[in-house]
Amino acid sequence: MAGEQIIKDFKGRIDKTLDDLRRELGKIRTGRANTSLLDGIQVDSYGSKMPLNAVATITVPDARTIMIKPFDRSQIPAIEKGINESSIGITPQNDGTVIRLPIPALTEERRKDIAKQVKKRGEEHKIAVRNLRRDANDQIKTQTKENALSTDDEKRLLDQAQKETDAGIAKVDEIVARKEKEVMEI
Repeated sequence: MAGEQIIKDFKGRIDKTLDDLRRELGKIRTGRANTSLLDGIQVDSYGSKMPLNAVATITVPDARTIMIKPFDRSQIPAIEKGINESSIGITPQNDGTVIRLPIPALTEERRKDIAKQVKKRGEEHKIAVRNLRRDANDQIKTQTKENALSTDDEKRLLDQAQKETDAGIAKVDEIVARKEKEVMEI
């Protein structure tokens, strides 16, 4: 049935929105070492741009340090340059074989700023979920106008879309609350 397919697609799109939120929040610094801080950093390697994790092994030896071990030591300057050009705001320390990124502890004021960023991203993703609901509702109403759905089916599917929206927004709130708690922990 076409209406059930609309809801199924809607659920899938909500899941993608939640995954995107998790990915974005994973990049936000919390004062704790996390390899996802380095996602998206590109390194000039042998004449082409490559992701950092393609030219080095990235590990977290302790809660305040990220360690980058290049596969080829000659890549250390390029890796340092890539990190410095990124917006993570951490200065790399190079000992000739590995690069260490010391994660500084966050001040209370900085924690509150980060918590605001987290809430803002959460709101953006709630809006995205609501926009997805609007699109699904439009599709359902179009199907009804084309006589592909009865009015009873339309009402049932619109209710189902609203329930999925409520569940998606609750998930966004849950993800944001978890990240805020992580940010505010000392």
